[in-house]
Amino acid sequence: MDPSLLGHYREMARYNRWMNEKLFALAGELSDEERRRPMGAFFGSIHGTFNHLLVTDRVWLSRFGAGPMPAIKSFADDLFPDFEDQRRERAASDAALEGYIAALQPEQLGSTFAYRTSKGDPQSHALWLALSHVFNHQTHHRGQATTLFMQLGRDPGVTDALVLLRGDTR
Repeated sequence: MDPSLLGHYREMARYNRWMNEKLFALAGELSDEERRRPMGAFFGSIHGTFNHLLVTDRVWLSRFGAGPMPAIKSFADDLFPDFEDQRRERAASDAALEGYIAALQPEQLGSTFAYRTSKGDPQSHALWLALSHVFNHQTHHRGQATTLFMQLGRDPGVTDALVLLRGDTR
């Protein structure tokens, strides 16, 4: 496996953390009512979207062997209703994901990764595919969150990975 692919995932984990920190800082400027306001997003609100990402990341971390499986019934279960708890746990999950990827060896990316879906169905594919999914899923839902912020009159600023990767994080 090409070692540069591992570098890519390490940079994606760094970008993931950066964007989550950025969006949680912006969310911290909102009232709880604004964060929880139903706005027609797939998970309803900023809080619901953040929660969904935290739940799914915890599930993937468990599948990777980097954390316990959360006790949930659905991917919308509200693990941390309090915003500061949610922010703290988001940071912990981002650190766990970065740590997991930092410990990987390049040859592991092409290895077969087996797990069970939330419905219990067995799945098996290369680890790199699962990692790609995790980062794509985060970006997808953060894009929804940025739209919700804009609807509340709050500009999240630049969200492009290239901005972070070239060192311009203003």
